[in-house]
Order: sequence, then structure tokens, then C-alpha cells
Amino acid sequence: MLSCESFKIKGREIIICVIWEEGIQGIVYSLDGREFLEKQLSRLISMLNKRGVSLSLKERHSKYPELVFNVLTGKISNEEGFEELSLEGLTDFEIRVYSWLVKNVKRGEVITYGKVAKELKTSALAIGGAMKRNPYPIVVPCHRVVGKKDPWLYTPKPEYKKFLLEVEGWTS
Repeated sequence: MLSCESFKIKGREIIICVIWEEGIQGIVYSLDGREFLEKQLSRLISMLNKRGVSLSLKERHSKYPELVFNVLTGKISNEEGFEELSLEGLTDFEIRVYSWLVKNVKRGEVITYGKVAKELKTSALAIGGAMKRNPYPIVVPCHRVVGKKDPWLYTPKPEYKKFLLEVEGWTS
């Protein structure tokens, strides 16, 4: 199923769409309206299909977009949101990275790819790959993982990452 909802935060509209069945299968969001959202949704669907995740894209109202918004605003924790994820199609490595990130990097904090890699005894490149493939943005806070020299490195939309961090109370 697919549920999309629009919210206002810090004077901006954020559209959150969630693909779900028994739990959340994927999340996309946009601060730039429907056109960008549709591109993100297409990319997510393609990735989930390649991973063998069975999807129904029939539009149906659900609690999930609001749940994601509540994670963003801090009304519920990332850990609570994480419990709603299906984790279908993820590798064991991705589950380990996402679980660690949710438990250890809290609202208003950032961590470098290298520090996450050190904690998980892997490479910064592997962490970057896991962040790039994250089908659960906001709930799995990949926006809190930053480059050592350039916090916006490897981010397709740096203004999105900055906005999410500012909503969470991060200051540079």
C-alpha cells in the first residue's frame, strides 16, 4: 500500500510517502513538491523490487506518514519508529548499521562516516553505501551521518539534510 501526507514544519511543507504492508517497506519525502517526490518514489520502488520485496502500490490511508513525521519532530523516538519497519530485502550488514545508528546517534547529534565505521569495524565507504541505500530515511537517520571535512558530502540534496538536522536542533 502507499500512503502520502503533507505536513508543515518550520514554515515549509514536507510531503511524506510510505510504502507499507505488514510494516513500513520504504519511505520517501520531499520539501520540493510532488515532482521530486515522484522521482524518489520511483527510485525506491526500483530498489525494493530488485531486492525481491513484494509491493502493492494501491493508495490507502494509514498511520505511517504521521508516524514518520512524529519521528522527525521528536514526538516519538527513532527506536519506536524502527519497530514499525519491515526490514524486508535488507542485508544483515544494513540491518546492523541501521540498528546501531538508531540506537546510538540521537536527535541533534551527528557522527562521521569514519566514526560509524570504526564502531562497526568496517570501512567508511561501506557505511556510505548503506546510507545511500537506506529505504527508511528519517526513521533510520542517515541525515545524521556526515563527512569529516564536509558535512554535506555524498548528499544528493544537502539542503534536505541540513533542514532535517535543524528541525532536530543541530547547530553547526
